[in-house]
Amino acid sequence: MDFTVVHLIVGENTMRSSGSGAVLLMILLSHMTSALEVPLDLPQPPTITLQSPKDYIFDPRENIVIHCEAKGKPHPNFSWTRNGSHFDVEQDSKVLMKPSSGTLVIDISGEKAEAYEGTYQCTAHNDHGTAISNNIVIRQSRSPLWSKERLEAITVQTGVSLVLQCRPPAGLPPPVIFWMDNIFQRLPLDNRVSQALNGDLYFSNVLPEDNRNDYICYARFPYTQTIQQKQPISVTVLENNPTGERRPGFMTPLGASSTKMVLRGETLELECIAEGLPTPEMSWQKDGGELPTSRVSFLNYKKTLKILDVSEADAGDYTCTATNRLGTAHHNIKVNVKAAPFWISAPRNLILAPNETGILTCRVNGDPKPDINWFVNGVPIENAPEDHTRKVDADTVILSRVQSGSSAVYQCNASNEFGYLIANAFVSVLAEPPRVLTPPNQVYQVITNSLALLHCATFGSPIPTITWFKDSQISIKSEDPYVIHENGTLEINVAQSQNSGKYTCIATNNLGVKENHVFLEVKEPTRILKQPEYKVVQRGTSAVFECKVKHDPSLIPTMTWLKNSGELPDDERFEVDADSLTIKDVTDEDAGTYTCIMNTTLDRDSARATLTVVEKPDPPTDLELTDQTERSVQLTWIPGDEHNSPTQKFLIQYEDLLHEPGIWVNMTEVAGTRTTAQLDLSPYVYYSFRVLAKNQVGYSQPSQPSRQYRTNPAAPDENPSDVHGEGTEPGNLVISWKSLTGFQSNGPGLEYKVLWRQSDVDQDWSSKTVANSSHFVVSGVPVYVPYEIKVQALNDYGNGPEAEVVVGYSGEDMPLSAADGVLVMVHNSTVAQVHWEPVSSHSVRGKLKGYKVYYRRERGLHETEEEVDQEAQHQVLTFSGNQTEGRLPGLQPYSLYIIFIRVLNSKGEGPQSQEKQFETPEGVPGPPSFLNVVNPSLDSLTLEWGPPVNKNGRLTGYTLKYQPVSNTTEVGPVKVMDFLVNETTVTLDNLNSSVLYKFYLSAKTIKGAGANVTKEASAVMGTSPTEPPPHPTSPVTQSAHPPLHKAPSVGPVFGIVNTSVSEECALITWEYFGHHKNIYVEYMVENSKEDWKKESVNGSHSHILKGLKPGTSYRVRVVARDPAGPTLHTTSEEVVTVPAVPSRHVDIATQGWFIGLMCAIALLILVLLIVCFIKRNKGGKYPVKEKEEAHQDPEIQPMKEDDGTFGEYSDTEDHKPLKGSRTPSNGTVRRDESDDSLVDYGEGGDGQFNEDGSFIGQYSGKKEKDTHEGNESSEAPSPVNAMNSFV
Repeated sequence: MDFTVVHLIVGENTMRSSGSGAVLLMILLSHMTSALEVPLDLPQPPTITLQSPKDYIFDPRENIVIHCEAKGKPHPNFSWTRNGSHFDVEQDSKVLMKPSSGTLVIDISGEKAEAYEGTYQCTAHNDHGTAISNNIVIRQSRSPLWSKERLEAITVQTGVSLVLQCRPPAGLPPPVIFWMDNIFQRLPLDNRVSQALNGDLYFSNVLPEDNRNDYICYARFPYTQTIQQKQPISVTVLENNPTGERRPGFMTPLGASSTKMVLRGETLELECIAEGLPTPEMSWQKDGGELPTSRVSFLNYKKTLKILDVSEADAGDYTCTATNRLGTAHHNIKVNVKAAPFWISAPRNLILAPNETGILTCRVNGDPKPDINWFVNGVPIENAPEDHTRKVDADTVILSRVQSGSSAVYQCNASNEFGYLIANAFVSVLAEPPRVLTPPNQVYQVITNSLALLHCATFGSPIPTITWFKDSQISIKSEDPYVIHENGTLEINVAQSQNSGKYTCIATNNLGVKENHVFLEVKEPTRILKQPEYKVVQRGTSAVFECKVKHDPSLIPTMTWLKNSGELPDDERFEVDADSLTIKDVTDEDAGTYTCIMNTTLDRDSARATLTVVEKPDPPTDLELTDQTERSVQLTWIPGDEHNSPTQKFLIQYEDLLHEPGIWVNMTEVAGTRTTAQLDLSPYVYYSFRVLAKNQVGYSQPSQPSRQYRTNPAAPDENPSDVHGEGTEPGNLVISWKSLTGFQSNGPGLEYKVLWRQSDVDQDWSSKTVANSSHFVVSGVPVYVPYEIKVQALNDYGNGPEAEVVVGYSGEDMPLSAADGVLVMVHNSTVAQVHWEPVSSHSVRGKLKGYKVYYRRERGLHETEEEVDQEAQHQVLTFSGNQTEGRLPGLQPYSLYIIFIRVLNSKGEGPQSQEKQFETPEGVPGPPSFLNVVNPSLDSLTLEWGPPVNKNGRLTGYTLKYQPVSNTTEVGPVKVMDFLVNETTVTLDNLNSSVLYKFYLSAKTIKGAGANVTKEASAVMGTSPTEPPPHPTSPVTQSAHPPLHKAPSVGPVFGIVNTSVSEECALITWEYFGHHKNIYVEYMVENSKEDWKKESVNGSHSHILKGLKPGTSYRVRVVARDPAGPTLHTTSEEVVTVPAVPSRHVDIATQGWFIGLMCAIALLILVLLIVCFIKRNKGGKYPVKEKEEAHQDPEIQPMKEDDGTFGEYSDTEDHKPLKGSRTPSNGTVRRDESDDSLVDYGEGGDGQFNEDGSFIGQYSGKKEKDTHEGNESSEAPSPVNAMNSFV
């Protein structure tokens, strides 16, 4: 089965515009109202298909072609009439009728074309009727010459009105008129000078500039393309008696009113031209109605009103109004609209079956009302053979019960005084079964939401009835969304995807039935998802336009890019990708509108964007200097090309060729819309100017410099700036200023007049004139007194303006007096307030900068005078201005301080005040200097600590807090113990050996407890990390930092140095009273030749040395280095011995008492074995043997024969090991794995033997703890170790 695909093409963005949809519907349905088509294989009367227009004007240089084409079955014959008489084509050799056609070709070459002018009519005839064409009027185009005439010169006064008549020759068609001068330049037309519709040239008022002798009217004839010229008209305008101003008046049309007739459908042109001075302005209105804005336009400076496609509604009164400032003038034009005949309903072809009835109607209108005449086969119906089945009633012909053989062509002729209409309509009597003219299995493809038209063109006589089915089942009625048209077309107004499928149309009449199948496919629309965007790019860069599209996957899209509605330039810089257009290295020619068009076979979508190419503006040109004066000049210029980016501003620069040649200085800026600038100038300058333009892209290149402009010298306009007076030494005054530039000097011989006098003293000004200098020194003046100072500029042309007075001061000297009344108020243990009396201003001998407070710590109050730190340095605080009090922060509690004050000015410090002592009260102490754990055992340990480095008062005791902790966040209850000040050790008993404890120790004064030092430890394991832990296994004693504002000593002074050690590390703490020093801890292995190892500890008073070797002694010292010099301060060397790592289990196999015990036991067992062996050899039984056979203890394993050791003993209780305990690698067993051991028996138990001498091994006594052994091991001896030692 063959399928034909029909694409119903939808215009661009159809679904976005209801207007385009309406136009589309009109186009697609136009065939529905056309004449009925009869298949050409059936007999039918002639039908005219092509004819020439009613009015045919021909060019005599070309052949005359009169068209007449017709169809019919059989094919018709053609004949012509000319001027109402038969035109025998065969008799004229110049006339040729085309084969199978009625078209005439008349060769008029060498002949008089006028001979073939006339009215022609074509007739087409076959066996079934005759059709006729319109009356075709043939006329030759004409371009006659201008009649010769003598034109007089015209002389007019300025201000009068004037009309220059053209009066062109009558041509066919009428010529086009225009006015030019003798060099073929069109004369300028405006509101004052205009050309009327008839070609005349109107001047509303004449001006002197209208004086000329070559006003020439030209007529151009369009068919022959010839131009005829009128003789030139000379106009002389006099100015000796000009006409004054006047109200408007109309030059055409004349009078207050006029009439105008126009035919319906033509163009109406109304004209009003007025004169007056000043030139009047024109306006139009329609009386009692509105002008049709969609069809109206104003031409010739509103002097012509033009209305297209005139209708009866355009009839009425129109008023044109001329207005100037002296008044108005009105003219009324009455417009009458007439109409040549026009169709309301032309007659249409009829296909009738025998015995059917048909009606032909010919409905026309016009003004006046047309006359209607009927013809049959070209003959007036009243002269045609009589036919009883035909009845004529005005514009209607009724045909009743027609019979075969009565086919004919009927003509309707409607005419009035303005024209006529002729229409042919045939009546064909046939009997034909239905046939479907639409090709079968056609596939219609449409876009979603668009119109779908499924055609079912049929023919039959009688006319078939059309019915539609969808998918061969559903009968379609003419209701939403379907419409079945009269011609059988099925319309789906808004097609959706569910409308896709197979459709069947069935044509039926009384002679048969015919069906046809078509298919509808509804596709997704093509849409541009991302449209190209407006681009503004700089020349030389790239521009990218994106155009991303969505389309139906079954349709193949084609993307096209256009530039300015044309093709893209053939340039490799334009790169088109799947969804973008890239323009590389953009040039000015690339600017324009770019359109992205996505086409499919069904629809299209498009989007456009504009590319604007910008660049820095071109430099201005033609710089001119005008309006020149001594101090100003006007600069004008012509702007350069803006390159599509408006100029924002112009920058004007100048060059001083006299003082600074080659240096361009910005002078002023003006708005980008200006092309002039008024420039203020200075004297004695050789100016040259240039201009730069700036737009959004940047500045242009500078323009070419203007010509040089020199200004005359003058006295200075200004004096030096930044004048200062300040002494550098006692007894002098240095006056300084910022010198004028050469540009500011205004003339040669620039000098400075320096004037000075002491303020508040009645004395004259002293002065000195200096040149080529920017300062002057006045000597022999009092110390620090105010002076009035002036510096005036002068040159060879005079003095500058009066200088402003500036106050300066002579040189300063050291202050004379010290502050009195020093009083210290202590607020708390670390802060004090100091007060003093201000010194007199004259004793300052300069500008008072402030007061410097010196204070230092002499000693702690708990220290003796012999312990005073002789190297302590003063701390200094400066209080600016005239303050008389200040706060001393950061003091050390419970200390004696000395304080004094010095006055400060710009020269330096004055003498110190009398020293004043004050004491600070007690405060809370710092943390104890160390906290160590010693002698840990199974359930006890001993703590040792040292007093705080900073006691800050009299110590009253210590507080110890401790609590059990775990590896998690869980903690146990806190126990608190208080100690006297002389107590520095404590032993804690009854501790759980499997628990880790945390200890908090603080010192106390009467002010309360100080900071804690913390440590974690367990009874068995010994010490654990302090908090915060510096190392996972390092016990650290923390110490408090010294006060932030401790009085500095003269040199670095170290106090007490403390050390404590643990496995692989050592804690070093010290007292230090230095200031701004670099502190290091240095250490080396004792008695070695290695260099000292150094670790920086800046800002701290304690340090942990890590990674030390167990069992090794180290020499340690603390060193302070002064960064400002080579000074080195050091403490005495301390020897630190790192203990060897103790075993967590005492190997009792190395103990002497245990060796002796094991030897004794082994000897007894050996004796026992010998006895048993002897008795066995005798065959006797032994009690021990019997007991062992009867009571086998599963806990007791026999001695292994391979190593000679005894098996292990243990009781039946489950004893868990202590927390953190581990099994030594030498195979010893901890005490917590068995309550019974040979060691217990050896130490105090009574060993029991049976009567046969066997060893019982059962002991119930409690073992006493040996405190001496606790230092070496936290575990009891292992029987396995004992056996190993024995063996």
